[in-house]
Amino acid sequence: MLLMPINMCHPGMRLAKNIYNDDGMVLLAVNVELSQRLIDRLFTYGIDYIYIQDSRTNDIIQEDVIQDETRTKAVLEIRNTFKKVMEDSNKRGAVHYYDIGRNFRDVMKMIIDDLSAHQGAMVMLNNMNVKDNYLFQHSVNVSIYAIMLGISFGYSRENLETLGLGALLHDIGKTKVPLGILRKPSQLTEQEFTEMKNHTTYGFNILKDEPNIPLLSAHCALQHHERINGSGYPRGIQGTEINEFAKWVGLVDSYDAMTTTRVYRRPLLPHEAMEQLFAGSGTMYDQSQIALFRDKIAIYPLGITVRLNTGEFGIVSKLNVTVPHRPIVRVLEDQSGQELKEPYEIDLSTKLSTLISEIGEIKVGEFDPDESMPTIF
Repeated sequence: MLLMPINMCHPGMRLAKNIYNDDGMVLLAVNVELSQRLIDRLFTYGIDYIYIQDSRTNDIIQEDVIQDETRTKAVLEIRNTFKKVMEDSNKRGAVHYYDIGRNFRDVMKMIIDDLSAHQGAMVMLNNMNVKDNYLFQHSVNVSIYAIMLGISFGYSRENLETLGLGALLHDIGKTKVPLGILRKPSQLTEQEFTEMKNHTTYGFNILKDEPNIPLLSAHCALQHHERINGSGYPRGIQGTEINEFAKWVGLVDSYDAMTTTRVYRRPLLPHEAMEQLFAGSGTMYDQSQIALFRDKIAIYPLGITVRLNTGEFGIVSKLNVTVPHRPIVRVLEDQSGQELKEPYEIDLSTKLSTLISEIGEIKVGEFDPDESMPTIF
C-alpha cells in the first residue's frame, strides 16, 4: 500500500485503509474507488494523506500499534474535556473537573495495553488518515510517544500512567489562552507571546488539585517548556530541577510540533526535526532521552511516499532498526518521472549521499531554530 498526499491522488485509485471523521466514524471504507468528487471532498474536509492500494507495494503492510478504537477514544476524550474547560473559562470561582482522572485513566489503560502488546516494535506514529483539530491530535501523539519511551525506559505501570496523563494533558492550559492568539497565522507580538507562555501555569492550576490526577502529571503541564540549560519557561529552572517526566514530554512535544503542518509554517522533514533535537542535546534536552527516542520511533512510517535528492520517487518499504532516519526506499519512478517496470530498492543507511528531500510532492520549508512559534504549539 501507498501512503499518499491527497493532492497526488486521482480517480480510479482504491483505498487501502478506512478514513475516519473526528468522531471516529468511517467516512470512506477500505476498497472504495476514488472519484474526483470524493477526492475534492476529502481535501475540503482536511484529509492530508490516505492509504492507496498498489500492486507494486502490496507486500508493504503497516501494523498499527495503536488500535483505531484507542486513538478515537483518546481524541474524543481530549476534545470533550478541553471544550468543557474552554466553556467554563468565564465562570467565577474555582471550577473542578472530577471526571478527568477517571476518564483519562481508562484511556491510559488502552494506550498502555496497545503499546505493551508490541514491545520491541518501533512506533510508527502515522495518523495521517485521521484529521482533527491540531491541539487534540497533538496531545494524543505526545502521549503515545511518551508512553512508548517510558515502556522502553523500564517504567512501572503506575509511572507509565502518570507520565501518560501528564503527556495527554500537557497543553490543557491552552484552553485558557484567547483563541485569537492560538489561531493567529503570523508571528505573535511580545505581549501575545507572554500570554501564550502562560498556558503552562494555567494547565498546572487546572490539574494540581484534581482527584485522580497525580501531582507529577500536573508538573508535566507546568514544566514541558523548561530546558535543562535554564532557557525555558515559566520559571527558567534547569537540570535536575525539572521533573524527569516533564523532560520526556518536552522532548516529544517539540518533535511533534516541528513535524506538523501549521497555519504559520510548513513542517520539517522528520530527520531534520531529529537533527534539531540533537543540536540541543545536553543544553536543551537530555542526551540519553534523545538517543532512546531516535532508537524507538520510526520517523518515516512504512508506506509513505518520498522523493529523494536524486530525483527518484518511491516508498518507504522497510525500516532500519539501527538507523530509523535512513530507511529502505523502493524506487517506483526514475529521475525523469518515468514509472519503472521493475522497481528497485535503495538502502539509505548504505547510500549516505542519498537523502529524503520531500514527502510525496510536498517540499517542506526551512526551520529557523530561533523562531519562537514552533516550540509553543
